[in-house]
Amino acid sequence: MSPAKAILLDTTVLVDVLRNRNRRPLFLSTLIASGHVLATSAVNVAEIFGGLRQGEEQATRAFIAGLHLIPVSVPIAERAGNLQAGFRRQGQTRSITDMIVAATALEKGFQVATDNIRDFQVPGLSLFPLP
Repeated sequence: MSPAKAILLDTTVLVDVLRNRNRRPLFLSTLIASGHVLATSAVNVAEIFGGLRQGEEQATRAFIAGLHLIPVSVPIAERAGNLQAGFRRQGQTRSITDMIVAATALEKGFQVATDNIRDFQVPGLSLFPLP
């Protein structure tokens, strides 16, 4: 998988697709048609299932099954902890879940697609522009 063509979808994008908001289903279809690989972190899956509405389980499982799912490995967890500690030393707060997503993308060389740009201002992390 070419990292330049791999995009890690953050929870905001996943929710928009599942709830058919912001034309995100069409946007993702366009990305796939142009050869991009769409991935997500196990952390994003947990966040999605934590906020499901009644009756959304089947469509959510089907959508997630079509993505490249990246588990949280020890190197990813270590990098996430180091990222969070670095921000803390600078007097900034970042959630461990966002740092796990960022570390996942950094470890794999993926870009991150998110609407929470402020939360992902991480050195070396590339954000994929959303329409």
